[in-house]
Amino acid sequence: MAYPRENLAPDERIVLHRHPHWKSLLGPFLLFLLVTLIAGVLAGMVGQTQFPSGVKFWLLVVIGVLWLLVFLWFFVRPLTRWKTTHFVLTDRRVIYRSGVFTRSGIDIPIRRINTVEFRHGVIDRILRTGTLVIESASDDPLLFHAIPQVERVHALLYHEVLDAQDDEDYPTGRGDRREGHRR
Repeated sequence: MAYPRENLAPDERIVLHRHPHWKSLLGPFLLFLLVTLIAGVLAGMVGQTQFPSGVKFWLLVVIGVLWLLVFLWFFVRPLTRWKTTHFVLTDRRVIYRSGVFTRSGIDIPIRRINTVEFRHGVIDRILRTGTLVIESASDDPLLFHAIPQVERVHALLYHEVLDAQDDEDYPTGRGDRREGHRR
């Protein structure tokens, strides 16, 4: 799903758009499998007992409703949150948006970024993910967790920061940037 163009300034170009890494969905998926297994075992046990048919029906309904609630809360909700979380790098800023009903976000102008770093352990390196750390002029460092291909994102962001600094050094921003050369 592309980041909405209407949220961008005129002539702003998207360099990169990412959702959090799929590893953030691994826990909810495993929990879904476990709950489905437990619900299936319980439904099988209820089906094999000698309860009156009305009691058996209502026990199966309770198991089904509990399974559905757990499925919605612990699987659909994280999946929706994952899908509505955006890390976007443009030629002018870094955009981070998250949330479904209560949205939050931050925009960091490229020109205000001082340092960009990434961190990832062994498992993150295998999964090609990590934490991106962005430090701007006056703020505490911002940490963005579970960024897919964090080293590539780091390199692209660093490249955009250098381009922005070059544009400040040579305000015309056009043609050859060597000193004294004009078109």
